[in-house]
Amino acid sequence: MNRFRVLHVTEFNYDGPVSESYNQVHLRPRDDARQICLSFRLRTDPVAQPAAHRDYFGNWVHHFNILHKHERLRIEAESVVMVSDPSPLFSDSLSLAELDGRRSELMEEFYEYLVPTAYAPNTTQLVELVRGAEEKGGGTAIGFALAVTALIYERFRYEKGATQVHSSVEDVLREGAGVCQDFAHLLLALARMRGLPGRYVSGYLAPSSPGKKESDMEEVRGGLSSHAWAEIFIAGAGWLGLDPTLGQPVSQQHIHLAYGRDYGDVAPVRGVYRGHAGQRLSVDVRVRPALDDEGCEHLQETCATPAPPRRPEEPPQQQ
Repeated sequence: MNRFRVLHVTEFNYDGPVSESYNQVHLRPRDDARQICLSFRLRTDPVAQPAAHRDYFGNWVHHFNILHKHERLRIEAESVVMVSDPSPLFSDSLSLAELDGRRSELMEEFYEYLVPTAYAPNTTQLVELVRGAEEKGGGTAIGFALAVTALIYERFRYEKGATQVHSSVEDVLREGAGVCQDFAHLLLALARMRGLPGRYVSGYLAPSSPGKKESDMEEVRGGLSSHAWAEIFIAGAGWLGLDPTLGQPVSQQHIHLAYGRDYGDVAPVRGVYRGHAGQRLSVDVRVRPALDDEGCEHLQETCATPAPPRRPEEPPQQQ
């Protein structure tokens, strides 16, 4: 079991004064059987009073407004998270033939995780990849999920700048390259085409060697901290976390913030403002081992009492 301290800083600098800034963030790590958020603090400059609720998917969403004029916005989220190992994989999972016989049942239960989305559309260009994963997967649902994860890792280059934040699977297929967000969407599109429910996960990738100094930390494909991957539902086994950027299942180094149908449901920071000024965005994410129980830094929780869950609405224009 690992304990990590996460610092996520987002800063917008505007070319001139703006006002009436309305923002929402998915920056508080989730709590579940594998992960516990021990503490969380959200601060903004200019100062705002964030409110919080849980969305339709159970994610924490903080929202805040800055109505007066400002030329800079800094959002700082600090968390301490304890993460345990994922559950072991089951080798004798549902067969693909059995999966085909349960499509109607799965569609009724996991509709939102099976239908195509703007980021992960259903396109005929995916058919070849689906067939390739079927051949390598040994005829089981878990085998297919692992095979398609490895296939993405082997066939697509990790290349920053090859795509942009609104790129879809079709862009990744055309370029033959992308980043973690793109590969997660590609995995979702392939799994859903084969009848497997899948959800997009936004989070962080911690260094694999907690004892190393920052200057000695190994570089990993997909970056050191900010990350995205996917979870595929396997009947009889539950949700299986898979990282196509690394070509393997998730580990203790994966810290998840939020999950949804695709990136549009869980963008870490988004908002709108009034004004004609342009903006420059900078993001700094740091994940480091936290202190133990004797010396742990305790942060102040800023979450308000959550409102009842609600279905996701069309997201506003991103900053």
